[in-house]
Amino acid sequence: MTSPSLSSSSPVTVVVRYFASARAAAGTEEEKVELAGGATVADAVQALRELHPGQLSRVLDAASFLVNEVAVRDRGRALSDGSHLDVLPPFAGG
Repeated sequence: MTSPSLSSSSPVTVVVRYFASARAAAGTEEEKVELAGGATVADAVQALRELHPGQLSRVLDAASFLVNEVAVRDRGRALSDGSHLDVLPPFAGG
């Protein structure tokens, strides 16, 4: 999925991995998503909402994210081609 409003540089492909309730809501464990060059974590999250309308949107509201296994605090972080984006819903327990 490419958004024309983003940079015109080459598209990036991001591997999205879903865990726990995010996996159930997306109906898949992992998928590749194509985004416009210069895409950020926020852009990826919006693309996921569009790809999986419904329950996943609620999960994304509460989820945290890892990019290449590093926690993301700033959703404005740019994604590079081949990045892994992990979607981690809140976990219960302790």
